[in-house]
Amino acid sequence: MNLTSHLVQRALRLPPPRTRDLTVTRDLRVPMRDGATLLADHWHPAGTSGLPTALIRAPYGRAGLFGTSMARPLAERGFQVLVQSTRGTFGSDGPFDPLRREREDGLDTLDWVIGQPWFGESMILYGPSYLGFVQWAVADALPPQVKAMIPLVTESALTLEFLRADGFSLEAPFGWGVQVAGQERRFAMPRMMLGGKKLRRALHTLPLNKADHAAIGRRYDYLQDILAHDSDSPFWHALDHRDRVADVPVPVSSVGGWYDIFLPGQLRDFQALQGSGHRLTVGPWTHTSPGMGPVGFGEALGFGLDLAEGRQPAERAPVRLYVMGSGEWRDFPAWPPPGSTPRRLHLQADSALAWEPPGDTKPDGYRYDPGDPTPAVGGVRLGFGVTSGAVDQAPLESRADVLTYTTPVLETDVEVIGEVGAEIWFRSSLPYADVFVRLCDVDAEGRSSNVCDGLAGLTGADELTCARVGLWPTAYRFRAGHRIRVQVSSGSFPRFNRNPGTGEPRATARALRVADQLVFHDPERPSAVVLPVMPLSSEGSPG
Repeated sequence: MNLTSHLVQRALRLPPPRTRDLTVTRDLRVPMRDGATLLADHWHPAGTSGLPTALIRAPYGRAGLFGTSMARPLAERGFQVLVQSTRGTFGSDGPFDPLRREREDGLDTLDWVIGQPWFGESMILYGPSYLGFVQWAVADALPPQVKAMIPLVTESALTLEFLRADGFSLEAPFGWGVQVAGQERRFAMPRMMLGGKKLRRALHTLPLNKADHAAIGRRYDYLQDILAHDSDSPFWHALDHRDRVADVPVPVSSVGGWYDIFLPGQLRDFQALQGSGHRLTVGPWTHTSPGMGPVGFGEALGFGLDLAEGRQPAERAPVRLYVMGSGEWRDFPAWPPPGSTPRRLHLQADSALAWEPPGDTKPDGYRYDPGDPTPAVGGVRLGFGVTSGAVDQAPLESRADVLTYTTPVLETDVEVIGEVGAEIWFRSSLPYADVFVRLCDVDAEGRSSNVCDGLAGLTGADELTCARVGLWPTAYRFRAGHRIRVQVSSGSFPRFNRNPGTGEPRATARALRVADQLVFHDPERPSAVVLPVMPLSSEGSPG
């Protein structure tokens, strides 16, 4: 085992290996129904056959992360592992049409694996993000040899949440498209790391359908597609596997993060699963947090290997959540956890926030300029050089285009677990506008940190309307002595595309119009965030 692998496994805190003597057979040719051939590497303990197989299908290559860091730890601890390059990537026949060919190729790969002389009697599907999406693509048609699925930070309709007509997430899908467009070039990773500023400049391009040229010097079909087709377009039907989730025939252990880009869809998938034996684990992680790795491997080597070897996994609650702010893992019977009460925190005059309805007050206003868009500061983000997760909100809250509303100091803890929403009574000087809402925790020293947020795009915004904003789900404990804060603004760029105020298609919009926005909070227009508040015992602990 090389030094890199040793350091990776120490960092993951894995159980001791059963063996370190592995054999790797590279570039196995896996035939597809249309005559294409996909390449795969087979990792297994030397001199063995018939062990349970962990299947990993990835578009990012078979070495490095998916060899040393992912296949080796599993192959040393009870599995043989097949790592396959998806169609059009790293030697597999192409072209690479992101996300849209994974069902047929996945089913053909399963059939091929089962027919190999080294295959035993069982298999699991494993992997994060795209590697989890390919599991959902075949989930309703698994052969009986598949005993478990372990999808991490992923969902069954990957990326469609980004492409909403009422809230286009620009940064994550565009940055990912730039990554895969150049990932097989020499020195691809250093290029990506050094190209962060160039990518960020490209996101300011007008019109956006020229941004691929600004970022990579050429047209790239995937980047054009995400600009041209909203999430409900028939163009994306081939990558929408939500209708397969209820028919999954095997136990699923799903691992996510509170600041992960795919969390809402991942929770939706868990709720759609039928039958027993499924698990959900959500920690305080972003899409790439290193802390998620040990939990994912633990599920593969516990839950997955137990089922593959014919044992029942160790008993635990169906839902295990890390409650941020308390530093505790808690178990629940379901998602969302039973027992919460939806409570409204109302926006008030003088930047106040209170459980009581507002009085007769004038609206608050701000000016939104898409030429100087309200920036994304922390939160649910993904990209090279991007800071995600909980961060200090002072730079954002000092801007004139961000309104803040804050409670008095809390006398008791307030625990929020579940789906969070907001109802903001809003009017713009323009018919097209966005409403961004962020929930924050202000500690005893006055530092404001983001908890969860969301954005809704409006048409007819020049007429008074109630903007209903779905925020990211969360599990958070606001401590006594802290304060709860709500931000209201009209953007979070480049996480979300800036709203130009013109109604033009996002791919071709050129003009940018400044808008004057009003937020109302009075008895007839009671703007509020709606929090799923959990009961506390008399001692202030969860009841």
